[in-house]
Amino acid sequence: MQEGFTVAILGATGAVGTRMVQQLAQSTIPVKTVKLLASARSAGKLLSFKGRALRVAATTAESFAGIDLVLASAGSTVSQRFLPIAVEQGAVCVDNTSAFRMDPTVPLVVPEVNKEILRQHHGIIANPNCSTIQMMVALNPIRRAIGLKQIIVSTYQAASGAGQSGLDEFYQEARDYLDEQPMTAEIFPIKGDHQHYPLAFNLLPQIDILEDNLYSHEEWKMIHETKKIMLGDMNASDIKVTATCVRVPVPFSHGESIWIDTGKPDATVDQVRQALANAPGVVLQDDPRHQLYPQPLNATGTRETYVGRIRPDLENPGAFNLWVVADNLLKGAAWNTVQVAECLVTDGLVHAPA
Repeated sequence: MQEGFTVAILGATGAVGTRMVQQLAQSTIPVKTVKLLASARSAGKLLSFKGRALRVAATTAESFAGIDLVLASAGSTVSQRFLPIAVEQGAVCVDNTSAFRMDPTVPLVVPEVNKEILRQHHGIIANPNCSTIQMMVALNPIRRAIGLKQIIVSTYQAASGAGQSGLDEFYQEARDYLDEQPMTAEIFPIKGDHQHYPLAFNLLPQIDILEDNLYSHEEWKMIHETKKIMLGDMNASDIKVTATCVRVPVPFSHGESIWIDTGKPDATVDQVRQALANAPGVVLQDDPRHQLYPQPLNATGTRETYVGRIRPDLENPGAFNLWVVADNLLKGAAWNTVQVAECLVTDGLVHAPA
């Protein structure tokens, strides 16, 4: 292992990027130098890393000279433009955008599930969608211990999943509503779409664009990312997956109601709980008689994935219901990215430029 790595954070001033800076500072990665990159309008801002003030620089093609690791969350267009340049200059990149997730040559990684495929990387590793990540952490221990044939998931996704601007709009709408003022909606459900609706005191059953088959792209991502992560093929049929993704008026941490069919009619709730009890990254909060179950307020600011409300489907033997919550900006984004980078460093899969 090198004595210290030179790390660039691309998109350092965004909701995820600022958390990447924090998570990197708390990680096991030996860091020699940190370079903070963002758009030209954010250049010059100061961010703190381990008590030191670092100035953000504008991203250019020359920004990646001498960089060992790039942690990216600046949007898919930016990643598509700059990450291949970074790889050419010798860096290994972990990307938190959708730019490379479905590329069959790019590993899509949740470390608790499939970190072994990092050895197949060609310079870029993709971070899955936030809602997919927490579902994989919760379901993979069950798949390994018992089995998994089908997943039906309904998500309750926080406002911060739309970035800092979405979070700011949500807060302003809530203030306006309570002040009996008209709410102005410009971002939800999709900033670029022709129609917008308030999120405050509302539920929006659309996240991302609607595909021709009437599924939203967020739902499409959960379906096909799950198959790629668990089965190595985004179109695999061994596990059937369907999703309904809903934006809810919560600032941080996504909730998910998940129904699974293990394919084992004699499987029990105790076996499911046992599979999850010591699973990496999982905190079991499953004592509903004492009102202990996962909640977004309690998950916010933590790296773990919380699982509770585990109960059998009384109509379908071998099927179960679960409730899963995780901080979408940490485990769903910044922490998973840094965690992947930790695995790269630990396994000697980061190679400094010659």
